[in-house]
Amino acid sequence: MPASKPPISLIETAGFQDYALIDSGGGRKLERFGRIVVDRPEAQALWQPGLARSAWEKAHAVFSASGEDDEKGRWRVDKPVPDGWPVAIGEATMTCRLQGLWHLGLFPEQMPHWQWMRDRIGRARAHRPDQRPRVLNLFGYTGAASLLAAAAGAEVTHVDASKKSVSWARENQAASKLSETPVRWIVDDASKFVAREVRRGRIYDIILVDPPKFGRGPAGETWDLFADLAPLLHDCARLLAPEGSSMILTVYAIRASTLAFGQLMADVLDGRGGVFDIGELAIREQGGRHAVPTSLFTRWCQDGMCNDGMMVGRGIGL
Repeated sequence: MPASKPPISLIETAGFQDYALIDSGGGRKLERFGRIVVDRPEAQALWQPGLARSAWEKAHAVFSASGEDDEKGRWRVDKPVPDGWPVAIGEATMTCRLQGLWHLGLFPEQMPHWQWMRDRIGRARAHRPDQRPRVLNLFGYTGAASLLAAAAGAEVTHVDASKKSVSWARENQAASKLSETPVRWIVDDASKFVAREVRRGRIYDIILVDPPKFGRGPAGETWDLFADLAPLLHDCARLLAPEGSSMILTVYAIRASTLAFGQLMADVLDGRGGVFDIGELAIREQGGRHAVPTSLFTRWCQDGMCNDGMMVGRGIGL
């Protein structure tokens, strides 16, 4: 009898108090980060906007793409925008900024993953109340996941190749009043760091992997998702605690299938049992009309107690 295949999940967030997807369409999205409204490119918003043009004209800033590349261009500031402003997410306070790319320092669609991570931390603490769960956050950017994990009681190792991003994350830690929480902030190439941790015999309960398509390390190392992801994940698997461990992989802005990354994770974690969930992340407009897809993901947990309806691992047809 053939192995059963897992359903493809769509995990949506409707935003939170300090974030909303106001409208989308025509290759754009209108969003509110705290008190600042921005108009940014979104190639997958193929439909027409739901709101009148006057609503879009209320944006503080508009990112104008250059040519066919949405990430090349500049911000046009139509209303005053501070150099940085706070956006609250649970116990974390993130400082958002208009960047040279269209990013602001926060990916709000990750909220369901952060909630899932906090649940896993809670389970680990319940089983081992005398020991902090260990979380490894690779390509950690400005630290939202790291700070929320630390606030939930984890010991966190945050790794990013960008000194600027790690400095920004430390600034967010201070703004969140979480300076006393145990977070190691490390500027390093993720693959090299993980390989060293394997040699050291380090163990983590939860690993988050959120890689770019292409990138460079602090010493000029190159990162290519399709060439380098599989070796990195194999090393990550060697760092996972033998019992009750979990891992999340999120992949953005590439021409690929969530099935491909689900199969890679199943291969990497062969023999570990557990359950997988694969699919896409999306943000739902505040009026409920459309959801904008943002990224592909695979989640795995070893104890089989992740989410209702998740399929059993390695016999799941991945």
